[in-house]
Amino acid sequence: MNDIRERLRILLDYWIEHNREHEQEFRDWADKATSLPGGVAQQLQEAAARMADASNCLEKARQALAKRKEGH
Repeated sequence: MNDIRERLRILLDYWIEHNREHEQEFRDWADKATSLPGGVAQQLQEAAARMADASNCLEKARQALAKRKEGH
């Protein structure tokens, strides 16, 4: 069980950082795409927001994992 916990802690750290990098990249490209038609920039901003939501969920999972370890 400790192997799974440690592996998941490492993965959560990686996933959160990776998502944040993608979120920022989406926002950067949305800024560059403001002159494009068809709502491209808006969709990129939406993707960035959803990536932030996913990161928040992963952060909550990381916190829950840490609390479980402290309590156990």
